[in-house]
Amino acid sequence: MRRRLLAVLTVLMGVSALLLCVPLADAYARGRTEHLLLQRRSEAVRFADLADRMRTGADRAELSAEISRYAQLYGAGVAVVDTEGTTVARAGPGSSGEAGTAPAPGAAPAPETSDPPGADAPEAPADASAAVSDARRRALTGRSTDRLPVIRPWGPKTVVLAEPVGRDERVSGAVLMTVPTGAARRDVTVRWAFIAGAAVAAFAAAALVAAGISRWLMRPVLDLDRAVEGLTAGSLGVRAASDTGPPELRRLRRHFNTMAEAVAASIGRQRDFVADASHQLRNPLATLVLQLENVEPHIEPGPGRTEHSRALDEAERLEELLDGLLALARVESGTAERGDQDVARTVHERVTAWAPVFRDAGLELTASCRPEGLRARSLPDAAGRILDALLDNAVKFVPRGGRVSVRATHGADGSAVVRVADDGPGVPEEQLSVIVRRFARSPAHQNVHGSGLGLAIADEIARASGGRLDVGGNAPHGLAVEFRLPPPP
Repeated sequence: MRRRLLAVLTVLMGVSALLLCVPLADAYARGRTEHLLLQRRSEAVRFADLADRMRTGADRAELSAEISRYAQLYGAGVAVVDTEGTTVARAGPGSSGEAGTAPAPGAAPAPETSDPPGADAPEAPADASAAVSDARRRALTGRSTDRLPVIRPWGPKTVVLAEPVGRDERVSGAVLMTVPTGAARRDVTVRWAFIAGAAVAAFAAAALVAAGISRWLMRPVLDLDRAVEGLTAGSLGVRAASDTGPPELRRLRRHFNTMAEAVAASIGRQRDFVADASHQLRNPLATLVLQLENVEPHIEPGPGRTEHSRALDEAERLEELLDGLLALARVESGTAERGDQDVARTVHERVTAWAPVFRDAGLELTASCRPEGLRARSLPDAAGRILDALLDNAVKFVPRGGRVSVRATHGADGSAVVRVADDGPGVPEEQLSVIVRRFARSPAHQNVHGSGLGLAIADEIARASGGRLDVGGNAPHGLAVEFRLPPPP
């Protein structure tokens, strides 16, 4: 979420920078174009005044000398034409007032000037002739050039402006100037580069601020997420510790911690009640079982002894049920710390310990553990306690002559996977999802000795260790229970 928030802020800042920089850069380009127009127009006015006062050959020579010096100094092309479009004087590159137009008969030839070395004034492109014709036509009607194309770093390379010679109805010609824009384009390029650099620096500074803001906003959210994850995993003591962020998130943290404390207290009271009740009932129940056993020799054979035997069986079953509830309450308390466990050795030890029990029950127990040294991080002896519950379950429900196999191996994520499979009657598929619940038993196994808490305890141990327990069918028939424990860090 922090990345998404930062991405949104970055996009907004980038758009804002563009919206500020693009108009600023365009405004400078237009201003620089206007400045160039004002500069060159003042010079065109001076040439138009000289052309208007031209009466003799000396005046023509003076005008030619002026525009020649100007063309050499600025690399511009200057042409003076009369109302017929005939070139009176010209100098510099691209200065012809009319392509192919010859001087008037008897007129002195217009002086030619060449470009200064290195001048940025190439010949006008073919489409520039239209701009020259348009500027000349406007000037011959008494209108000066009042607008130029906006100069940007990539062009145009030259611009054309015209100034009428004379005023109003006394217009006698026009001054045409083909002006190179190299200096103006360099100014625009430098200013645009400065604007771009400033924009990048501002964007970088804003991005750093946005990163800090997003971190400040998301730190309490991530802390709350970790706390919720811990509560979901059963760690009732976890709390949100971050006290940063906006006031609303700080208030949310306080409310969450208050709620977590209330939930932990409520669940703790429930667990304490189950544990205390189970513990307190075990002593009188043990006394009752002992008394029933002591009374048995004094009961005469017959219906009374049969009922006494049933009562003793129910008392022992109740004792086993209380032991299961007490074990489940201890697991749910979650007071033990997780540690590294050698799953391979535990599987070997537990299978060895259960082998005599399986032989007495007429069952075959096999084990396969690859690789040796398979380890996991879990509650103390979690693998052994879960495996005991699964093997005890198999002894109860697999008929004589059956087979039970235990296999331990690595999971794809590095976790320790232990699978206990049998070839017994199994459980119908629709009941697989409920047999790990407390006191859940298959209808076909209601008369089998047990409390119905074995798989529930195993599932709780697996979840408290950060793993899980899965129940499924075994081909061609039977039950397969698999538990996973997370790998050590």
